[in-house]
Amino acid sequence: MIKIYHNPRCSKSRQGLQLLEESHQEFEVIKYLDNPLSKKELTTLLTLLNIKPIELVRKNEAIWKENHKNKTLTDTQIIEALVATPKLIERPIVTNKNKAVIGRPTELIKTIL
Repeated sequence: MIKIYHNPRCSKSRQGLQLLEESHQEFEVIKYLDNPLSKKELTTLLTLLNIKPIELVRKNEAIWKENHKNKTLTDTQIIEALVATPKLIERPIVTNKNKAVIGRPTELIKTIL
């Protein structure tokens, strides 16, 4: 099943949700700020996305700049920061079976539908 990891306050995430609604396919909305991802779930997402943890970080967030910028962090430490502070996770993330994309730009979502 298609899943969208969604933050309703984010315009790109809302655009991704709208694209899925217009596709007329069944999908599940996961509001990851309300229900934070576990380390295992985040690691699975990173595997599906085929990216390093740092590539999933919103580096312009104040929390990142204040606490982590210019530090040498391991992948595990970055994952722990993302689990502890889900606001740092890029969005939206859309998964479909064994594929996933970060919907920036939104059109990337179409590549896995």
